[in-house]
Amino acid sequence: MNDFDQAFQEFQAAAQARRAAEDWLTAFETALTARDPARIGALFHDDSHWRDILAFTWHISSAQGRGAIADRLAAEQDHTGAAGFHLPPGRRQPRTVKRLGTESVEAIFAFKTAIGQGAGIIRLSPDAQGEMKAWLISTTLESIDGHEEKIGVNRPSGSAYSRNFGGDNWADMRRKASAYDDREPTVLVIGAAQAGLSIAARLNQLGVDTLVVEKWPRIGDSWRKRYHSLALHNSIHLNHLPYMEFPPTWPKYIPKDMLGNWFEFYADAMEINCWTDTEFVGGTWDAASKRWTATLKRGDGTERTVHPKHLVFANGVSSYPMIPDVPGLGDFKGEVIHSEGFDSGADWRGKNAFILGTGSSANDIALDLHSHGVNTTLIQRGSTTVVSINPSARLNEAIWDEGGALADCDLIVSSSTPPLTLKAYQSVVKRMVELDKEMIEGLKSIGFKHDIGDDQAGHQMKYFRRGGGYNLDAGSSALMIKGELGLLQYDRIERFNAEGALLKDGTTVPADMIVLATGYYPQMELVRRALGDAMLDRIGEVWGLGPDGELNNMYKRTKQEGLWFIAGGLAQCRINSKYLALQIKAMELGQIGPL
Repeated sequence: MNDFDQAFQEFQAAAQARRAAEDWLTAFETALTARDPARIGALFHDDSHWRDILAFTWHISSAQGRGAIADRLAAEQDHTGAAGFHLPPGRRQPRTVKRLGTESVEAIFAFKTAIGQGAGIIRLSPDAQGEMKAWLISTTLESIDGHEEKIGVNRPSGSAYSRNFGGDNWADMRRKASAYDDREPTVLVIGAAQAGLSIAARLNQLGVDTLVVEKWPRIGDSWRKRYHSLALHNSIHLNHLPYMEFPPTWPKYIPKDMLGNWFEFYADAMEINCWTDTEFVGGTWDAASKRWTATLKRGDGTERTVHPKHLVFANGVSSYPMIPDVPGLGDFKGEVIHSEGFDSGADWRGKNAFILGTGSSANDIALDLHSHGVNTTLIQRGSTTVVSINPSARLNEAIWDEGGALADCDLIVSSSTPPLTLKAYQSVVKRMVELDKEMIEGLKSIGFKHDIGDDQAGHQMKYFRRGGGYNLDAGSSALMIKGELGLLQYDRIERFNAEGALLKDGTTVPADMIVLATGYYPQMELVRRALGDAMLDRIGEVWGLGPDGELNNMYKRTKQEGLWFIAGGLAQCRINSKYLALQIKAMELGQIGPL
């Protein structure tokens, strides 16, 4: 086939995909307008999926099966008023793709609702009679009419300070805005890493007055203060923050200090009000005034009380370092340090180190110690999922690897329902195991306890379910297999003693330091310490998968009015900060209320 023939075939395929998508959307709008479940259902396969993000339900929710989807859409249409379904110019055009083994026409569509603008994804495939029906639809609220983000054509004019001779210039206005001497913040965000900065940037563009507090002296220190050799384990092209992509000159895997400096620059460029060296001590909710009383401790020892309407915890999936009750650890005469406080192995050359744990942090620290000539042994307490950063972990970046606008990739990723997400990870894990076969067999040959996660869904589902239990391998596994890094199973240890680890056979393995790579308490512990047991009992679990398959209390309204949570990797925070900000804005406008 010559180039012309191939181009003509591609043109025909694109035109056919477009016609299929347009015809389906026209039929869908007609059926939806009629609120007719039978007509709506006729457009879907029996095994079909719908994920709604705020557009129809003001929740992050899913439905599965032709009947359930049709009934829910018809019922919600009364107040949603969805109409005007079309293929928008400027977005990824309909195309034929293979998703979860099914060849499908995938299209991004746009629509309007009674209060705003929406977008979504459809995936169509032929039924037994050759009729194109949907096996996936997503509907997502993109903006609220009259309150669109202040970007592009809606950007501020700058007239408030441009050539304002004799008055405040931009720097003056920024200082006054950040001081909060004359007002209370509408939203208080705790934490100025990717989660806090993402939600603050989104809220700023929606005109919601937001203050971020950060316990470290500088924005970005939460990354700078981590161990010396840390770099991101996934690629740069999926890790951009809202509105500002990383420079094209940056490396594929961003070093921690580079990322920390970017966060500081980003906060300034996005005009984020942030108080550094400021710790959120605690807060109480006043049901009468519908405001929080939040106590903030400044670096100089003074305290400031603020009264926001919304409190957003944005300080990570984990909170306080978990120090396990390890028999005999208190008798050890060497240095004991949690991984959070580890910097570099440079001062330990020629000495012996234990690392308690076999997750990503443990293995990265092991590589750092090994590179400095430290005799290092990892102690494995439980089974661990091990995945090579490249090529295996890269498989989870497939949607972004396809190219196209970041917003289109994000919309596709967020369209997946929990059952489809699980199925996708199970499929990816099979390929990962093939790619990593030699490494996995090598680890098992030295007695390493390896697994591929519950439901054979791999490390990503472990992250969603428990926040850890895996290692994105940067080379430590090969060193363990070769014997250059030691491996000791915890169940061989009787207890620790002054010299190191006393094994059950009576011998002692000596050590000069022990690094506790034992993880962190879940975010619920932070809530308990800051807001009290009663508040924790009211809202329930934070993070982990709920009965609906969605993350508990993340990116959505909780059972406590004005209390929100955002956490996760950079891509998660970029995507979900948009939906969290829209909900807060809608509450401020009175369009939605508490649960």
